[in-house]
This record gives sequence, C-alpha cells and structure tokens, in this order.
Amino acid sequence: MNDDFVPLDVAVLTISDTRDESSDRSGALLIESLERAGHRCVFRQIIRDELYQIRAEVARLIADPQVQIVITTGGTGFTGRDSTPEAVGVLFDSHIEGFGEMFRRLSQDDVGSSTIQSRALAGFANHTAVFCLPGSTGACRTGWDGILAEQLDSRHKPCNFANLVIPGRRQHG
Repeated sequence: MNDDFVPLDVAVLTISDTRDESSDRSGALLIESLERAGHRCVFRQIIRDELYQIRAEVARLIADPQVQIVITTGGTGFTGRDSTPEAVGVLFDSHIEGFGEMFRRLSQDDVGSSTIQSRALAGFANHTAVFCLPGSTGACRTGWDGILAEQLDSRHKPCNFANLVIPGRRQHG
C-alpha cells in the first residue's frame, strides 16, 4: 500500500433555513479544516432544510465522479425542520454505524447529555463517503478534529475511509 498522502475532493453542504455564505461559520470551518489538511473543496452550497431538496442534492453529489467525500452540516437535531437523517440515510449503500456513536462520545465533553439529541450519521453510497454533522461550529470542529481529520488521511493506520474512496484502492489500510 502506498504511504503517500492522497488529497480528496470534498463537497460541503450546509443545511439551514437562516444562513447565507457570510453567516455560514460551520461550512467555512469545514472548508478551512479540510483545505489545511491538504484536501480540495470542489463544491459548496447552502440549501434549505427541506427533505427532498437535501436528498436530491446529496444524490447528485454522490453521482458526481469528481466528488469523493460529502460533508453536510445542519439538520441533524429533533426540531420540526431537522430532516437530514431522513433525507440522506436512505441513500446509503452501507451505514457507518460507529460514526454517530463516536461523535456523541466526543461531544459529551462539550455539551454533556445534550449530545444525545445529535443524530450525526455517515455512510457510503456509490463509492462516496457521506458524513452528516450538526450545524454548530463546535460540532463541526469536534467531528473534524476527532474523527474526519484522521479518517480522511490516506496514511492513517490501521485503516481509514480515504482509501475506501480512492479509485484503484477501495480497500482499508
């Protein structure tokens, strides 16, 4: 296995009824973090928290051969407008069950028992990894620093998600 770093092409999708590009601090934090790590943001969009709009946009990104990773921020709670898990989960070929569990374990230090209200989730669809994070900058920082930074690094051992989306590899390790 090649131990060289392989930059990934990442799409960032902010799901919000109130944010625009100037107020989207969570999307900006994710883009800054992934670019600082050596990856490329190939697409950024802010869309309303509408189930079918979210599903259509994530499906389009999954079908785009240039996109290897999709990271969404927002819409993972329990309010009436939070529909990211319902919109995106049905698109997965396989769920990454441990992602939400690990995210909640990591965020417990910051938000205590309120972490149970996060429905962060992740999965694979069409050889694309999709990660759905809550909308706060703190949650995005926790998700990036605590999980995604390592798992999207093709050099991370013993295994990582990067090697599962890199054409020609598509295996752990």
